[in-house]
Amino acid sequence: MGVRLRRLREERGLKQVELADALGISPSYLNQLERNQRPLTVPVLLRLNAAFGIDVQLFSEDDEARLITDLRDVLADGTETVSLAEMRELAMNMPAVGRTLIALHRRYREAVERSEAMAAQLGDDWIAGGPARMPFEQVRDFFYTRHNHIEPLDAAAERLYREAGLAPHSVHAGLLAWLRTRHAVEVRWDDGGGAQRRYDPARRLLAISADLRQGQQAFQMATQLAFLELGETIDALADDPVLVGDEARRLARIGLANYFAGALILPYGPFRAAAEAEGYDIEKLGRRFGVGFETVCHRLSTLQRSEARGVPFFFVRVDRAGNISKRQSATDFHFSRVGGSCPLWNVYEAFAQPGRVLTQIAEMPDGRTYLWVARTVGRGQAGYGVPHKTFAVGLGCDIRHAGRLVYARGLDLTDPAAATPIGVGCKVCERPACPQRAFPPIGRPVAVDENRSTLIPYPVD
Repeated sequence: MGVRLRRLREERGLKQVELADALGISPSYLNQLERNQRPLTVPVLLRLNAAFGIDVQLFSEDDEARLITDLRDVLADGTETVSLAEMRELAMNMPAVGRTLIALHRRYREAVERSEAMAAQLGDDWIAGGPARMPFEQVRDFFYTRHNHIEPLDAAAERLYREAGLAPHSVHAGLLAWLRTRHAVEVRWDDGGGAQRRYDPARRLLAISADLRQGQQAFQMATQLAFLELGETIDALADDPVLVGDEARRLARIGLANYFAGALILPYGPFRAAAEAEGYDIEKLGRRFGVGFETVCHRLSTLQRSEARGVPFFFVRVDRAGNISKRQSATDFHFSRVGGSCPLWNVYEAFAQPGRVLTQIAEMPDGRTYLWVARTVGRGQAGYGVPHKTFAVGLGCDIRHAGRLVYARGLDLTDPAAATPIGVGCKVCERPACPQRAFPPIGRPVAVDENRSTLIPYPVD
């Protein structure tokens, strides 16, 4: 607390002798307090309050703890690792510098959000001169520009599906045999609770987590097959100008291998034919091909072969906190990167009704209307005390395609009043009277109506 005491004295233009006299203590004792050689006692704090009317909370350790917490958030964005001891030293001895760093970081984040919001409103997800794109964002844009369809991998997956003699409900055994006979790779089930897939090229050994279901194990085997059989194709696809840096290309290679795995388990031709025949009933398709709800949704968002297109879907996966961990689009639908998603979206309602398929007709601020299907998905516990993973997945399409889906039964697709008005996040949504609004749109002033409990943004001339 010595630094704070010294700063208090300097702000008032006092010498040590003068402050010591005002507090009724000796100058040497005050000098020891300012050098942190003696503790700042309650009687001295009370004298400070009586002499200068200051809030004794200025010397509270809780304030220091809050400053350290804020500094950890700020310095996590830096290029160097800052230890907790260094942060504590900064908070203790130079709290004003710490608060200045926090204020500068806050301004930086506001500027980034403002530029992202501007880009979203202009219909693009980036602007020239804006912040550098994160590797995962570059990979997302790589798939987005291809409408989430990679034809060379789809064609290769169909060929391998035929050559390996695979069929629904026998993919797991078929891939085990193909890896053994064609690549001399043995598969071992790893119950150590580690990574889902680990490959040792020297020993030709593929270790897959025993905690995964059979369909998930097949997906991991298919992913490894992508690297073994299509490594050059994947490298060529990942050598794209939109991917800047080694990390972005590595992530793209993993994404492309995962794409191939999904295409191998659910081959394009048979899967699309089944989807059309079943009215895109996700649960029926899952039972027919022996895979889960999320896997079917993900694959449905990729059916954009030029001569045999499926419904152009957009696919999203979120957690209870609103974090979007997966988002794929076969059309021009844009998910917001600014300020979260809309709480009126049925993908969040799914958590309140786990396991139930929910439908929603939703209208965006631009007037376009979509049909959304949402349901929770979970991953079982690997053992007692291991956290259970729960997500909600959503699959949506433009309302003009909704008639091809079983989920449109009983819905009036032509009634405007049947649509729920949603947005892509409060910070870029301009619906003024939304009951769920948490923030005003970025760049818009806010009028506060004293007779209402919501913030009412108003336009600027």
